[in-house]
Amino acid sequence: MVALVQRVKEAMVDVEDTPVGAIGAGLLILLGVHTDDTEAESTWVARKCAHLRIFPDDDGRMDRSVIDVGGEVLVVPQFTLYGDATQGNRPSFTDAAPPDRAERLYEHFVNRVSDELNQPVPTGVFGAMMDVHLVNDGPVTLWVERLSD
Repeated sequence: MVALVQRVKEAMVDVEDTPVGAIGAGLLILLGVHTDDTEAESTWVARKCAHLRIFPDDDGRMDRSVIDVGGEVLVVPQFTLYGDATQGNRPSFTDAAPPDRAERLYEHFVNRVSDELNQPVPTGVFGAMMDVHLVNDGPVTLWVERLSD
């Protein structure tokens, strides 16, 4: 499982010009599910994202998590994170989990993040064409990945 984590001042996701999820300061997480992923990877990545110390402390050092700063998290499914463009110019998505499995693990991830934050987590819509709007803070962007055991 891979999470592309961006520290944001605000973020929003629309489906057909209708907002479906929005946050103020916090994390925008684009989530890709690998074909071999299980709930174990989902839980590990969710906990890691919630506890990443990428917000500044009083001295300006990145030493606080989204939990520490009372931030919000928006999670958007993005199977293209497992696109493989090493051969040719058209990416292959054979490493991305099939939709039914990916959606189940995506929802598991969202629930785990919500549990870590002790607050609801807005999301994109699985399988929909979405427009993602964000104001990146920093910018700070990290790739968090855990491959199945």
